[in-house]
Amino acid sequence: MHQQFKAISISHHTAPIDVRERVALEEQGCKNLLLQAREVLDIAEMLVLSTCNRTEIYYTSVEDRSEDIIKLIGIQKGLDAHLYKQYFQSFTDHQVAVRRLFEVSLGIHSQVVGDLQITSQAKHAYQWAADVNMAGPFVHRLMHAIFFANKRVVQETAFRDGAASVSYATVELLEDLTTALIQPKVLVVGLGEIGTDVCKNLAENKHFEVTLCNRTHIKAEELATELNFKVLPFSQVEEKMPQYDVIISSVAKQDPFITQAMIKSWDILSYKFFVDLAVPRSIESSIEEIPGVVLYNIDEIQSRANEALQKRIVAIAHVQEIITEALKDFSDWSREMAVSPTINKLKNALEQIRQEELARHLKGLTPAETERIEQITKGIMQKIIKLPVLQLKAACKRGEAETLIDVLNDLFNLEAQSERELYK
Repeated sequence: MHQQFKAISISHHTAPIDVRERVALEEQGCKNLLLQAREVLDIAEMLVLSTCNRTEIYYTSVEDRSEDIIKLIGIQKGLDAHLYKQYFQSFTDHQVAVRRLFEVSLGIHSQVVGDLQITSQAKHAYQWAADVNMAGPFVHRLMHAIFFANKRVVQETAFRDGAASVSYATVELLEDLTTALIQPKVLVVGLGEIGTDVCKNLAENKHFEVTLCNRTHIKAEELATELNFKVLPFSQVEEKMPQYDVIISSVAKQDPFITQAMIKSWDILSYKFFVDLAVPRSIESSIEEIPGVVLYNIDEIQSRANEALQKRIVAIAHVQEIITEALKDFSDWSREMAVSPTINKLKNALEQIRQEELARHLKGLTPAETERIEQITKGIMQKIIKLPVLQLKAACKRGEAETLIDVLNDLFNLEAQSERELYK
């Protein structure tokens, strides 16, 4: 049986944030899962895409390995996999799984439809797979097909128009929350991908006075210089935090970075707004028990849908058309790849016949005569094989290659020839 592409997914569609954050994987966790899948499950090609809203694993296998992969995640995260299995979706049909990766990578299934970050996150997943040699010919071709489709989406549709990403939705929320304030002071803690994107969107709005804080101070300084923001040393963040009207946190940390104990002594005269963009969450949800404290987490950001989001929803039909066209091209390539072993077996079978006959009849000939006959017989072989190869490729596009493969196997006894090659 042929290897088939399959997928499993846990996302905001299937699980609440407290479940998603327990199974979320950072870069090293993704790479560890890739290596474990190869060593334990003998999977040769796999992608692990883990974001704020989803953890998805795409892999090639003859069998459905969904439960095994969930168990590996459970082992790595110290979880009882049986309790989390209910939150995962499984996609075992090859075409469905391929289309799923297209749709996820282009942002169709994002909380904020058309989210710009998801394509970049898919690129990271691809790079991490390549780093540990878990991206073979199938994954390489598939990901490049997705990147080309994304380019078409940007150029041909309104799906990426406006700024309806998670980061923009955050800024839109802040605009609504601080309308009564004159130049509200905003502190952004954590400058990963989402934190940086929020800052770039904040820079487009002169309404805010923004300060950046990051464990790596030089990164905060560089971004602050680029965007004309202020910088707060990370060592002073707890001391200075009460000065700000809005605190946005995207700190990557297993335990909450901002706790109720940290802020319960603050003198809050009106309101303090907190936005938690991290998974796992970086702000304790219990801080809302403190009078004047308002907290939004990443699940609530989706409520900030705007006109740009509506345009993207309308554009989904066009995006799906682009995906369908890309899938057809990719499917044609996949079918050709499926017949490549048969073509190689046929070439090897004919070459073996040629070599055997030459060995019988070339004795006593001069080197020049031998070379001439070599060229003639190679030319004959290439002409003989040309038509079957063309017919196989044409049959691929019609979806009829299996029948022709069976005929060639029977005519030339290719399976036996393959076994001889194996035991040489």
